[in-house]
Amino acid sequence: MTRKNLMVVLLSLITVCTFGQQRIKDVRTNPDLYFLQIGDVASSLNLLPAPPQPGSVQFLYDQYQYQWGKMQRETPRGDQAAADARVNGDGVPNAFSEAFGIKISKETTPEIYKLVLNMREDAGDLATREAKNHYMRTRPFAYYKEQTCNPEQQKELSTNGSYPSGHSTIGWATALVLAEINVDRQNEILKRGYDMGESRVICGYHFQSDVDAARLVAGAIVARLHANDLFMKQLEKAKKEFTKLVKANKVEKSEKKAIN
Repeated sequence: MTRKNLMVVLLSLITVCTFGQQRIKDVRTNPDLYFLQIGDVASSLNLLPAPPQPGSVQFLYDQYQYQWGKMQRETPRGDQAAADARVNGDGVPNAFSEAFGIKISKETTPEIYKLVLNMREDAGDLATREAKNHYMRTRPFAYYKEQTCNPEQQKELSTNGSYPSGHSTIGWATALVLAEINVDRQNEILKRGYDMGESRVICGYHFQSDVDAARLVAGAIVARLHANDLFMKQLEKAKKEFTKLVKANKVEKSEKKAIN
């Protein structure tokens, strides 16, 4: 091969690699749907220890919690766990509305609603992807060959890694951000985010260690979001919207009191 031909081949390879990297980076670059890009987030693989191996002391706790979760299924808590499995659409805003103290929706709280939806994929997908893909941990329902509390999603999730839990990351990350907006109800909001993680154990979709790891990853993704200009602008809009709603509610209550 001549020197000229060799240079052409090398330049072609560089072009292909660069284009490929650009496509990987841009595969989810949409500021209307997400805040972060793939290269922005901390590595969940580097952040987390490996998941517990069968036979280890840590795995014994996972087994204990799995049995605990199964005992909750035929109770109101089990019904809540099944509902918590649905994070698509308005699932996350609906899940936090009661704890937040105000209905979170596109109509009533458009800025808070947008904040919650936009950070959902950052938390559920980006934050967990590296560790999930690396370990490809078998989910408990597949490990034990048993049903979950919400079988409609079993087939889809059986090919997706269990560690860490994406749903739990979404729940805890959302709770951290909403607690920053409505400080007076931080206890209720954080409890709701915690319970969303435990719901994954109850349903049999995740081991307890998957959920515990997810909360670490959620903290990391929220920290990174606070360094993102688009997120901070939307957070500020959400805070202002909340302040206006609180003031409006106080005025309304005052007027009703005066009438009575």
